Amino acid sequence: MYFTSNTVAFLDGEFVSAEQATCGMYAQSLHYGYAVFEGIRAYNTPSGTRIFKPKEHFERFHYSCQAIGLPLSYSVAELTEISYQLLAKNGLSDAYIRPLAYAAAPNMSLKCPPAGNLLMAVWDWGRYLGDQSLRLTISPYERPNPRAVPIEAKVSGHYANSIIASTEAKNRGYDEALLLDMHGYVAEGPGANFFFERDGELFTPSAGSILRGITRNTIIDLAREAGIRVTETFFRPEELRGATGAFMTGTAAEVVGVASVDDIVFGKPFAETLGAELARRYTALVTGQAVEAIVEARE
Repeated sequence: MYFTSNTVAFLDGEFVSAEQATCGMYAQSLHYGYAVFEGIRAYNTPSGTRIFKPKEHFERFHYSCQAIGLPLSYSVAELTEISYQLLAKNGLSDAYIRPLAYAAAPNMSLKCPPAGNLLMAVWDWGRYLGDQSLRLTISPYERPNPRAVPIEAKVSGHYANSIIASTEAKNRGYDEALLLDMHGYVAEGPGANFFFERDGELFTPSAGSILRGITRNTIIDLAREAGIRVTETFFRPEELRGATGAFMTGTAAEVVGVASVDDIVFGKPFAETLGAELARRYTALVTGQAVEAIVEARE
C-alpha cells in the first residue's frame, strides 16, 4: 500500500492529502511519458532520520529535467527540505522518497511545456528485489540506444522498456531480466546495475547504455576503499562463465545477490562473495552503524 487516507504528499508548493494529488486526463506526461523521477531512501540512524545522498539524487533530478527540457523551479536545497518535511508529516524514518517532475497542463503537442509540476511522495518500501539471490535471464529486449534518448536521465518513458523486459522474464519463470546493449554487451537490469566477481576482482558494465546509479557508484567507492579492484568494462554474457559471484545494485533494491544468469550458475553462495561483504558495508554506511554490528545482526 503506497498511501492511505492519512498519507500526506507534496504537490506544487503545498502539502496535501495523497488522495487529492491527482493529474488531469489530458496531461502531456500521462500521454507521452514525458516526466522525470528519482528514487531516494531515508534511513533511521542513531542520529535520527537521514536521507542518503540527497544532493546527488536531486542534482541528477535537475540534470534529467534539463536533458528533456522540462522546467523545474525548485533548488536542490528546497527539494531536500521538502523531503524531510514530508517524512516528518507522515511519521516515517525508514522510507522511500519519490519526487516526480511532470507536465500537468492539457497538451497533446510534442513541444516542451512552458512550466513543470512537482509531486513528491513517501512510503515504507522494503528491498525492491527481495533478500534472496536472483535467477536472471538475458532479455530479448535491449536497453534504449543512447543516441536516441538521454540514457543517463531518469525519464519516466524510458521505463516502459524496463516494464516490458521484467514482465517477459517473470513470465518465463525467472526473477528478473538482464538487458544487453545494442552491441550485445551486458548493460543492466530493468531497474538495477549489475556486477560480477572473478578472482577477487569486480567487473561492472561501462557507461554508455547504462544509468550510472548512485548506489552503483557508492558500491564502487566502498570496494576501492576496502582494497577490492573494480573494473568498468564492456563484456558479453558468455564472459560470465567461471565467475564466482554476482549482484545487482539500486536505491530501491539496495544490494541483492544473483545466483545465476540463464544456465550460468555462479560458483559461490552470495554470502561468501565480495558482494555480500559490500552489502554489509553499504548497510552500515546508510544506517550509520558499524559493519561489525551489521554482521552480528545477520548471524
